[in-house]
Amino acid sequence: MTEREPGRPAKAAGPASSAPVTPAQARWATGPVPGSRSVPFEVWASRVTAALPQAWSRIPFTLTVLGLLVVAGLVGRGVWRPLNREGWFPAIAYGVPAVREGRVWTLVTGPIFAITPGQFLSGLLLFGVIVGACEIRMGTRTVAVTAIVGQIGGILLASLLVWALSLTPWTWAVDLARVRDAGFTTGTLTVLAVTTAALRSPWRLRVRAALAFSVAVAVLFEGTLSDVAHLIAVSVGFVVGQRLFAVEPGFGPRTRRETRMIAFAGLLAIGLTELVVLVFPGRGPFGPTQGAGSALDVLVDLVVIIVIANALRLGKRWAWWVAVALGVLNVLVMVTAVVGLVLQSTRPDLDVTIDSPSVTIGSGILWLALLLVLVLNRRAFRVPLRRRVPGGVPGTDPDALERARALLTSVGGSTMSWMTLWPEMRYYFTKDGAGYVGYQRHAGIALALADPVVPPDRIAAAVGEFTEEAERGGLTPCLFSVTDTAAEAARAAGWRTVQIAEDTLIDLPGIAFKGKKWQDIRTALNKAGREGVEFRVVTLAEESFAVLAQVRAISEQWVGDKGLPEMGFTLGGVDEAMDPAVRVGLAVDAGGSLHGVTSWLPVYGPGGDGAGGDDHGQGEVRGWTLDVMRRRKDGFRSVMEFMIASACLAFGAEGYEFLSLSGAPLAREDTGDDLDRTDRMLDKLGASLEPFYGFRSLHAFKAKFSPRYEPVHLAFRDEADLPRIGIALTRAYLPDATPRQLLAAGFSGGSAEEDRRQR
Repeated sequence: MTEREPGRPAKAAGPASSAPVTPAQARWATGPVPGSRSVPFEVWASRVTAALPQAWSRIPFTLTVLGLLVVAGLVGRGVWRPLNREGWFPAIAYGVPAVREGRVWTLVTGPIFAITPGQFLSGLLLFGVIVGACEIRMGTRTVAVTAIVGQIGGILLASLLVWALSLTPWTWAVDLARVRDAGFTTGTLTVLAVTTAALRSPWRLRVRAALAFSVAVAVLFEGTLSDVAHLIAVSVGFVVGQRLFAVEPGFGPRTRRETRMIAFAGLLAIGLTELVVLVFPGRGPFGPTQGAGSALDVLVDLVVIIVIANALRLGKRWAWWVAVALGVLNVLVMVTAVVGLVLQSTRPDLDVTIDSPSVTIGSGILWLALLLVLVLNRRAFRVPLRRRVPGGVPGTDPDALERARALLTSVGGSTMSWMTLWPEMRYYFTKDGAGYVGYQRHAGIALALADPVVPPDRIAAAVGEFTEEAERGGLTPCLFSVTDTAAEAARAAGWRTVQIAEDTLIDLPGIAFKGKKWQDIRTALNKAGREGVEFRVVTLAEESFAVLAQVRAISEQWVGDKGLPEMGFTLGGVDEAMDPAVRVGLAVDAGGSLHGVTSWLPVYGPGGDGAGGDDHGQGEVRGWTLDVMRRRKDGFRSVMEFMIASACLAFGAEGYEFLSLSGAPLAREDTGDDLDRTDRMLDKLGASLEPFYGFRSLHAFKAKFSPRYEPVHLAFRDEADLPRIGIALTRAYLPDATPRQLLAAGFSGGSAEEDRRQR
């Protein structure tokens, strides 16, 4: 990718009243104050009315039930007062008493009411959000049948189970058998449980884990009739959904990362549960939950858990052993508490004292579930105490760089592959020795640059190997600036991709700059001829001291004008241009003064028929990629157009296939409102750096050469990695930037983005 001075800044926007009114502003300009975003009730009501037909066509079941719940809440006065105060409440509420009395209709009437106003509002919101989203994904018929069967079946099975347990001396079951309840939450959670089968990894497992944990905690530490019904309905919903609607096999994690994240979240959830139970004590199936230790004890436990959980997220072996030991200890304590409760109920003559059995048993069951995850997936936690990162530390193995260079010149690569030979790069060499992946390590991210340098038919295998080695080292893999081929291989492995730039390619055979579309280019060439400026292609390392001094002076002047230091990663400088394999274009006038500098990186095609390593034959250079792009401030104004056009003619005459003007990072053709969340994040990052490096101005400049475009992608495992990927990219591009400079970039980027939108 290239660097260039940004274009002229946009003119400052005038007052809001004098600026042109956009359609969005016109829609809002109905209030009493010009430009105000306050919306009159009439406008709001009209918009809601206009949206209703579309909503009805997509979620008719959800809207029907919501309407029924609202009507029942108003008629039954449950919106403003507890329903159990009404004399007719026993006639409509479900539970064990209703089953005993033969009131079967309560399984239908109970779900449309709520016990308290708080439950009414929360149940309404929960149903609307969850069931509405699931209905859009699964269809109306599936969701309607699931919600109704799940609600009725879950409550009926829970009532029968509690009735059976109430025949034992278990105090909790005896008390619960006298309770009547109401609400539709069981059907809501059943729909969510079934819908999880239609989700893709990693969200399928994450949603299931969160749902299972929440219903289990509710049963263990509260244990209401609805909680029991939730547990039954969700468990059955998981099985039925997996059997009928599964898009992926099985219930377990598919990758090491999924396993580590589940262990991390599970351990944190156990610690937070202890804290919540301490702050909000209650009564569960095994007794009261208060008295589970002092606040200091719980806080110390939580701090220890956070440390261990974070190490589990990184796959540390020591954390696995510690977590397993804690799990075994808690399970043993739980067994002891259960035995004590049994002895208390069967041998009242024995003096058996158990400290807070409800919390002990509940926590022990949660630890048992986590223990099963850790033991069954123990291979995901093999990262040693001192992390062995594939590729080692940059600069410590000179043979690695030479080996990578030999592979690149023989195997060939993409237009950005030469950048993997620059400083700060690490290398993972494939097991068959046929290629490598060049990457940098920042913020726990293994940030791979460009396509894997391997034969085309081995790209998918190289992505898989690199992923395995990165995760083994406790890193999160990411592929940056890859072509369609590598992006497709990543998607096939379950990754997600987003386009972050466009590579701009100029085909050289037959190029002549004739016709109207090349008018600006011909003008630059003619003007250079009149002013006595000529173009030379040189090896910079072989040039005289005077030339090198001018090149460095131009570059330093460019960097000095920025609020941030010179960038790296995919943006080279003079040091990278000194490589003998790199061609450098100079614009020189008759007096020997430099007006501009460009550097061109070789793009190799495959050569020879060897299987890998030294057996490869030497490949040929197919084209060149533009990197450094500098001009003297007081020099020939159209020098950039002149140098690139002259390079096209010079390299075309030598028989090369193409030139790549590369892609300005975080810049591409405007896609308007068709941006997802990831696109918008990258769009804002590009806007933040625009005032300093002019990526988007550069992208527009390259369009003068009528290039063909090829997409450049970012590939990542899931959206949860994006914040750290953003940090890793910032550190890779700006390794020497201070926090103050980065903060200034953030503030400047905001105004730059606003200016761009107003232009």
